[in-house]
Amino acid sequence: MVINYLLMLAQDFLLSALAAIGFAMVFNVPTKYLSYCAFLGGLGHSLRTLLMQYGIIIEWSTLLASMFIGTLSIMFSTRILAHPKVISVAAVIPMFPGVSAYTAMIALVKLSQFGYNAELMENLVTHFLRASFIVGALSLGLTLPGIWLYRYKTRV
Repeated sequence: MVINYLLMLAQDFLLSALAAIGFAMVFNVPTKYLSYCAFLGGLGHSLRTLLMQYGIIIEWSTLLASMFIGTLSIMFSTRILAHPKVISVAAVIPMFPGVSAYTAMIALVKLSQFGYNAELMENLVTHFLRASFIVGALSLGLTLPGIWLYRYKTRV
């Protein structure tokens, strides 16, 4: 059972690392930083999966995982001499709530096509709010480590 769980986490790590590399290439991240994007993307998504397995809801898991990615990207940025957002933005994209956003959009299209239905409206609001909170957690999680860690640096 533990072996299956570790294999699931390894698969999650590899697939999300691959997605992070793909998005990093779309964002024109320099080639020498792709390994950092892959590592952070895999680690962040695996951490979110692990937290969700222990009963933490997806919104809080996403916030904690993106804060972890933001903190590690700041630590790596001093080593690679690049801005932290170069590697962190592509790393959090695999955690984007695609299924919730898609479900909300389908419910919206059905509402406009068939008219008001309480079940469709509930589906729309639920998935729209979930997607919104996850996107908010992603952006807040990337922002907070920079605010905390650069708090006492002099500003120009």
